[in-house]
Amino acid sequence: MTGSPAFSAEEIADAYAAFHAQVARFVESGDWSGYADLFTPDAVYVEHAMGTFTGREEIRAWSTRTMTSYPGRVMTGFPLSWQVVDAHQSRLVCEVRNPMPDPGDGTMLEEPNITIMTYAGDGLFSREEDVYNPLRFHTMALTWARIATEHGRADDDVRAWLKKYGGPA
Repeated sequence: MTGSPAFSAEEIADAYAAFHAQVARFVESGDWSGYADLFTPDAVYVEHAMGTFTGREEIRAWSTRTMTSYPGRVMTGFPLSWQVVDAHQSRLVCEVRNPMPDPGDGTMLEEPNITIMTYAGDGLFSREEDVYNPLRFHTMALTWARIATEHGRADDDVRAWLKKYGGPA
């Protein structure tokens, strides 16, 4: 490629590290209302199974709804397996692990996704796209809910999700 990138690979990586640290705080607190503020006002979030959300308020509504109900709210974090930066495209691509806690019998479940972040400067991102297999993710959530129910570790939200998507709870 010709020309200089708009942002250095280091700036993009540092901005994503700060983004990821903030996500860890949302996981810890359970309050996802600030997630959308990590994006530009006109950002686009592409979530292949749930749709495309444009602008902070759509991203805020989606992330708050998704991450405060099962299965999103029980995930223990979103550790990275790897990441690469394409400074010429202002992008960071990474594999995000989505681990679930022990449902009661020692089973460890997780499914990864590939996340593509487009950096816009000033620590903000203008686009996120999560790429994964929704059927594998659904199977993981279903398995976790069934085991948690069998071991008395499923709350009303989990049992309602299981009844809706996987049979008797």
